[in-house]
Amino acid sequence: MTILSDVKALGQQIWLDNLSRSLVQSGELAEMAKQGVCGVTSNPAIFQKAFAGDALYADEAAALKAQDLSPKERYETLAIADVQAACDVLLAEHESTGGKTGFVSLEVAPELAKDAAGTVAEVKRLHDAIGRKNVMIKVPATDAGVEALAQLVSDGLSINLTLLFSRAQTLKAYAAYQRGIAKRVAAGLPVDHIQVVASFFISRVDAALDATLPEHLKGKTAIALAKAAYQDWEQFFSSAEFAELAAKGANRVQLLWASTGVKNPDYPDTLYVDSLIGAHTVNTVPDATLKAFVDHGVAKATLTDNTDEALAQLAEAEKLGIDLEALAARLQEDGLKQFEEAFDKLLAPLA
Repeated sequence: MTILSDVKALGQQIWLDNLSRSLVQSGELAEMAKQGVCGVTSNPAIFQKAFAGDALYADEAAALKAQDLSPKERYETLAIADVQAACDVLLAEHESTGGKTGFVSLEVAPELAKDAAGTVAEVKRLHDAIGRKNVMIKVPATDAGVEALAQLVSDGLSINLTLLFSRAQTLKAYAAYQRGIAKRVAAGLPVDHIQVVASFFISRVDAALDATLPEHLKGKTAIALAKAAYQDWEQFFSSAEFAELAAKGANRVQLLWASTGVKNPDYPDTLYVDSLIGAHTVNTVPDATLKAFVDHGVAKATLTDNTDEALAQLAEAEKLGIDLEALAARLQEDGLKQFEEAFDKLLAPLA
C-alpha cells in the first residue's frame, strides 16, 4: 500500500498533470500507475514544454515537417500518439474499476472556446482519432463550452470541463450535464459509461487575491471556495431530480481540483492536496507536487472539515469588497489566454 492507495480508499483519485513521450516510454507512467496514480491530464502548455524539452519527439517532428500538413495537424499527430500510449498504460486501471478511473485528457484547440458547435465537432473528431475508451476530451467552461457539454453528454461522451473558478460557474456545469443525461435517458440510450469531471482551479485564486487580503486570510480563499463548492456538489447530486437519472445509471459529475501546485513558496508544498481530500473527487497534480505528497503528504479526509469556518472566510472576503464571481470570470479569461499563447508556442516550431 502507498499513500496514493490510501487516498484512493478515501474516495479520491490522484491524476498526474503532465504527459510526455519520455514519461510513457521510460515506464515511469506505468510505475506511477502501480503506485496509485489513476489518470493523466494534459493541456497546450504541457505539450509545449514536452515538445521543447523531450528529445524523443525530434525525429518524428522533422519527418512531419517534410509532409504537406498544417502545424496543427503535425501537433495532433504527436499529441494523439502520446494520449493513445497513456490510455493504453492506464487501460487496466480503467477496466478494473468498471470505467470509473484511468482516463487521459486531451484539450480542444483554444480558438474554439467561444464556439459551441465547433467544440462539439472538434471533440467528436478527436475522440474518434484517439480511438480509446478511456480518453476524456477537455473543454473550457465558457458559456459555449458549457453548452457543448450538454450536447456531448447526450451524445455519450466523457468530458473534462476545465477552467472553473467559482461556485456559480460549477453549478451551471452540473445543470448542463444533467440536461444532457436527461436527453439521453429520454431517448432510451445508456448513460452508465459517461464520466464527467469539473476541473476547479485552486492555486490561481489565492495567487490573485493574497496581496489584497489581511494576513489571517492569506492562502485560505481557494480552499474555502473548494469546500463550499463540494457542499454545492453534494446538494445538487442529492436532489430528487438527479436521483431519477441515477436510477437509470447516471454517474455524478466529479469535482477535480486543478492547479494544485503551490505558487507561493511560503506555503506547504502539499497544501492543496492535503486540504482537499474527499470522496468522489479527483486531484490532478504536477510532478513536483506528486513527489512531495508521496514523500510527506497526509492521507486524511479533510474536504468536509471546518466547512463553517470556510464559509465564514468567504463571507469576510466579500465584506472586504472582493467579488468572487467577477474574479472567476477574469481568471477564466486569463486561463484561456495562457492556453492560446502556449498553443501558438507549440505550433511555431512545427510550421
